[in-house]
Amino acid sequence: MSIFKFKQFEVDQTGCAMKINTDGVLIGAMADHHYPKRILDVGTGTGVIALMLAQRFPDANIHAVEIDEQAAKTAERNFKQSPFNHRLTVSNTAIEYYNSPDRFDLIVSNPPFFVNDLKNEEVRKGIARHATEVFFSMLVEKISKLLTVEGQAWLVLPVKQADEVIAIAPQYNLSLMERINLHSDESKPTFRQVICLKKGETFLKESDFYIYKSLKEHTQAYQLLLKDFFLAY
Repeated sequence: MSIFKFKQFEVDQTGCAMKINTDGVLIGAMADHHYPKRILDVGTGTGVIALMLAQRFPDANIHAVEIDEQAAKTAERNFKQSPFNHRLTVSNTAIEYYNSPDRFDLIVSNPPFFVNDLKNEEVRKGIARHATEVFFSMLVEKISKLLTVEGQAWLVLPVKQADEVIAIAPQYNLSLMERINLHSDESKPTFRQVICLKKGETFLKESDFYIYKSLKEHTQAYQLLLKDFFLAY
């Protein structure tokens, strides 16, 4: 299915190596800030996270960065066809080469995370899913440079990579503000973490989030989180 219909917008996934997934929609709904005026989506893919943030924060301007040319074109098309088109822009570039004179209140990313794993045979999907050894250090440094003083950066990652990012963060004056442990259900261990970084010292808030109550039945928490987006709720 190339067209994914949400309540307020549609996402055409044509030309994108990585399709809409659970990680993306969860961070699109979870990433928070009290009043973001400028938002940056790193590695936007189809543009779904940027679109969700545009719906959630009607006063914010959202810029997206995407290394893959075809995906960037698809995201741009999805932005233009959305009701938030005047607040959404995209750059076809790698985040390490992206520069902006402005700073962002909220930075969100569902980044590539398979470090040193076997590379995917499909080159474009490999770019979308795999990170090099230095990728996370570069990403955290870039986030620190692009965040406002009171800004927050939200990422969704496997536990191993989340721990790596958390360990790197203090080198760039960033600390862990929130960690949400994602579980398939109550019997399963954490398979992803949504983490929030901010500048300076902070108190840590930690919680668990369960996707399924039983086989193919989503929890009430999952349904409440995504009720403004998914047609099924």
